Amino acid sequence: MNILVTGANGQLGNEMRIVSKDTDYQYVFTDVVAPEGVETTILDITDAEAVHRMVKDNGIGCIVNCAAYTNVDKAEGDEALCRKLNADAPKILAEAMKEVGGLLIQISTDYVFGGDPYNTPCREDQKGTPTGVYGATKLEGEKNIMGVGCDYVILRTAWLYSEFGHNFVKTMLNLTATKPQLNVVFDQAGTPTYAYDLALAIRAVLDDYAAEAPKTGYSKAGIYHFSNEGVCSWYDFTKKIAELAGHTACDIRPCHSNEFPSPVKRPAYSVLDKTKVKETFGINIPYWTDSLRKCMENMGALKH
Repeated sequence: MNILVTGANGQLGNEMRIVSKDTDYQYVFTDVVAPEGVETTILDITDAEAVHRMVKDNGIGCIVNCAAYTNVDKAEGDEALCRKLNADAPKILAEAMKEVGGLLIQISTDYVFGGDPYNTPCREDQKGTPTGVYGATKLEGEKNIMGVGCDYVILRTAWLYSEFGHNFVKTMLNLTATKPQLNVVFDQAGTPTYAYDLALAIRAVLDDYAAEAPKTGYSKAGIYHFSNEGVCSWYDFTKKIAELAGHTACDIRPCHSNEFPSPVKRPAYSVLDKTKVKETFGINIPYWTDSLRKCMENMGALKH
């Protein structure tokens, strides 16, 4: 099976490069820029003609869309570009897969929720209530994919981090190492997700799809949730990062989210129910602290 990965130089895209190495699939890794020394095929996923040509020329049978506009705050003032990347581009990718009878794996987000109060894990069939442009455009992208009618697996995730790119773990490692005191939000709960674990989940979907070899439709198409196991606040997350790194000199204190003004209201509770993805694909999901330790070990950031 020939697989096209978009956003291949981001957090998840780089992890997809790693998990692709021990498979027999043929991958085409694409992005809008090609860093020196990293094999990358240039592709603008908002260009329908370029996408269809890429799929046809490379015999692509599956697209894994890791590309997105992810700056939650900036999105409030950049709605047009955010919608182009998060809503319009997934529709283009879905149309390309429908044309060849292939599968689109779309990465979505916990930010499709947040407008209604709740304190139990969010289910796949729960109504989306986004509170900002980022979440609204990601939800629109999901609907666009479903409207096209291709085979699709939408994986919603949350609080993503990895060894690659900019993320919360890297920021907190720096701050807890250099600041004597740090205030961190404790009234927003969710689950940190190691991008490598999400990449393994994507590979499990790819393996299942390849084994089924659908001719008239993939039987397991639909929306799924994936994050690591467990629940914590940003404060808890930071405390664990500092503990594992040995940054004990930093005084980390809990605070309310309103102490950090933002143009968008973030979900107060965005824990995802992962029952469906575990039962459907037989995925064993690690606890968030175990995955954080593994990531920090790979970064050389663990206390010795």
